[in-house]
Amino acid sequence: MQPKITLTATAGTQQGQQFTFDSPTIYTIGRNPECNIYLDDNTISRHHCQLDINPPEVRVCDLNSLLGTRVNGKLIGKRNHHESKRKVCQLQDGDEISLGNHVFRLKIELISEADEIIAPVPISATEFSIPSTGLPTIEGYTTLKLLGKGGMGAVYLVRHNETGEEMALKTLLPQIAVNQRGINLFLREIENTKALHHPHVVELRDHGYCNGMFFFTLEYCNGGTVVDLMQSKGGCLSISEAISIIVQVLDGLHYAHQAEIPYVRLAGGKIGKGRGLVHRDLKPNNIFLCCQGDGYTAKVGDYGLAKAFDQAGLSGFSHTDRSAGTLEFMSKQQALNFKYAEPDVDVWAAAACLYYLLTGCYPRDFCESEPRLTVLEVPAVPIRQRDASIPECLANLIDLALRETPGIYFRNAVALKRALLSVVSLVP
Repeated sequence: MQPKITLTATAGTQQGQQFTFDSPTIYTIGRNPECNIYLDDNTISRHHCQLDINPPEVRVCDLNSLLGTRVNGKLIGKRNHHESKRKVCQLQDGDEISLGNHVFRLKIELISEADEIIAPVPISATEFSIPSTGLPTIEGYTTLKLLGKGGMGAVYLVRHNETGEEMALKTLLPQIAVNQRGINLFLREIENTKALHHPHVVELRDHGYCNGMFFFTLEYCNGGTVVDLMQSKGGCLSISEAISIIVQVLDGLHYAHQAEIPYVRLAGGKIGKGRGLVHRDLKPNNIFLCCQGDGYTAKVGDYGLAKAFDQAGLSGFSHTDRSAGTLEFMSKQQALNFKYAEPDVDVWAAAACLYYLLTGCYPRDFCESEPRLTVLEVPAVPIRQRDASIPECLANLIDLALRETPGIYFRNAVALKRALLSVVSLVP
């Protein structure tokens, strides 16, 4: 049994309706019919507020609404052109959310100790430790150097002692106290990532949990990320370079969208084998490069690591915290329907990456104080407004791929790949 969130409408046009959540999602409330909870009321803003749900945690964020959002009668935010601080409130069991005459009551059901056990997955027996000074030690590997460091962990270059292969060792340090349920939830999600084997997906070789820290060994990409390549070339890539990289990315996405995955929530709530893994966080920083002569092999990385860490409740961050840095490459459809994101949201993100590789600019202009409102309401800027030298045939295709109304135009990675290859011969 998972922790469960129930939202009950106690007043307004949805009175009597109940909305139940037992897994992480983002839910939008507003006057626009595309919202998850549609309120047919002209006093309500089109995208009024969002619920950030990661059971048993729930937060509400006002989206610069005209009327404002209240929790237990207290105003947490409304439209204010001089206020840039995000208007977010952590919710508790029994809280009431008010949007004008529309009221919703929150119920949070926690799991009992008896329900706390999540079926474990095999955990590597590899011994791993990080001394108080110096580089980490991992059984069977020699640690060569630190590659990078962040708030929740670090990445090191290691060499496998038997094969001599260089790999990346990634560590993640939980930001909150960890129980066995959280460990098992996270490692179960990582088993999904480990199931992916494709030339254009960064492979996860091994993983484990030891001495209070998660660790992973991954395929090492000696060319860094596509962002590193852009910086080395003055901020943008040529058309041929950018299309070559994105076509390879689309190959990796197509594979992952069709792959057999060991741990999927099936109809009825059971966990079993299923097909398809949506990345949901594709961006230039997650496109890695392996140097091969004068060319590059592009690989999609970070398949589910950050998302799984959040959803297992180990990061101390919620979806909206994590999303703040990656909204630039998120489609409106994903922002509205995070839980049920389909492969087309990855295809849209790939087109957004291509736009960025060619121009050094994000598809949207983020000028709103609440960036999520920009994702929901602001369309992509036509790419030739960023760079008029981009051939019209390619520009039209990219603009079409970033169209979101009434839906994302290219529904799968193969369709966008074919379209890109068809215009290559037309580009001078």
